[in-house]
Amino acid sequence: MAQKPSLPGRLQLAYALGQLGWSTLANIIGIQLVYFYIPPENAGLPYLVTQATFLVVLNAISLIAASGRLWDAITDPLIAWLSDRSKHPKGRRIPFLKYGSLPAALFCALMFLPPDSQPTVLNIVWLVSMQTLFYLFLTVYVTPFFALIAELGHTATERLNLSTWISITYALGIIVAAQTPAIASALQSGFALPAAASFQLAIAILCALAFLFMLLPPLFIDEKKYCAAVPSEVPIVAALAKTFRNQNFIYYVIADFAYFAALSIIMTGLLYYTTVLLFPNDAEHGKQITGVLLAVMVVVSFVFYPIVNLLAKKIGKKPLVVGALIFYGLVFLCVYILGKPLLTALFSPDLQAYLLIILASIPISFLGILPNAILADIAENDALKSGIRQEGMYFAARTLMQKLGQTFGIMTFAGLTTLGKDPGNDLGIRLSGVVGFLLAVVAGIVFIKYREKELLAETARLEGKN
Repeated sequence: MAQKPSLPGRLQLAYALGQLGWSTLANIIGIQLVYFYIPPENAGLPYLVTQATFLVVLNAISLIAASGRLWDAITDPLIAWLSDRSKHPKGRRIPFLKYGSLPAALFCALMFLPPDSQPTVLNIVWLVSMQTLFYLFLTVYVTPFFALIAELGHTATERLNLSTWISITYALGIIVAAQTPAIASALQSGFALPAAASFQLAIAILCALAFLFMLLPPLFIDEKKYCAAVPSEVPIVAALAKTFRNQNFIYYVIADFAYFAALSIIMTGLLYYTTVLLFPNDAEHGKQITGVLLAVMVVVSFVFYPIVNLLAKKIGKKPLVVGALIFYGLVFLCVYILGKPLLTALFSPDLQAYLLIILASIPISFLGILPNAILADIAENDALKSGIRQEGMYFAARTLMQKLGQTFGIMTFAGLTTLGKDPGNDLGIRLSGVVGFLLAVVAGIVFIKYREKELLAETARLEGKN
């Protein structure tokens, strides 16, 4: 099969901006959903679902979040299988991006628009329904999107560069999603809207913006021109089983699960860390500084991105990922002491917030780039060995474990709120840092078993034979 041309820089940008769109949607859910439905007492938001607990530490939002991710357990491999098998004249991946973008943005916004203004069963039914549809169409977009990394990147270097680009736009999506409280405050003061209505309108605006970015890859990338891919004929169960028989992949997804569980905890908890732990008497300042903190995190990450790219080419990806995970775990431990009198005597609450986010942004810069490139290496190696190209299934299996990790993180955080989520009663919020530490360290230890050098050497040998 003739070598396809490399993707030009302008199209790499179009591809990466698609990630900015879906990252905005995913991080709206990750950052804002728990806060919107389980607000602390000083948030000014009404309760829209029951705050009752089940089995001591479970609540409605944790159970709803879990149901959405379990739904993903079905849709991720199914969409990947359909994408790998697709014989669409426009390609195996791009048509899925086209049809998944608008519904994903729409149902994301609708998750924050329950029909009743009081806690009712109808609100729970609405949230579960909208969440189910949101995750379905987000999967329709995201799973084929990630599979394109291995197909658009024809070498390990090209795959690393694409991973760097989409890491930048994923981080930008965090910034965009984090601006929800600031936009809501501006809408509330400018149009005299209630707090909940301004929050909902802010999310609707950001979802519309996300949709426009998600349209860019299907509008501008000609998949047939740049991807050399043959539709897979492997049945879905066999295809999924094949990915999980790959030993390197198993180490990868176990570490990935633990990392995304930890990341979900800190992203879900950030509004609580600022409004409850650091600024219990000035929640509005806590909300406003959250958006600034995430912007700082992205800027600091950007500073490290060229270093990450260079170091990965010099010493390999594996040692950098292991080191970043261990360091990330140590940062999590700091959450437990945020706002404590002894620490506040040394550092102001604002300085504590900035120190935490700057320290966190260092490992995040490594972990935002390298895992996608590593998985593309694993998928390419398997394709060369087996002659079957099922990049979609590899990324779906990874996304499945990633989402299960996110579910575990969100459920854990939501469950911990039952142990204290308000000023003066904040034990649950502080314990989230301890859990995050344990998860990140476990991820680092597991990933030590990944055999990067052997895999890349084998890939080089196989490429030389073709």
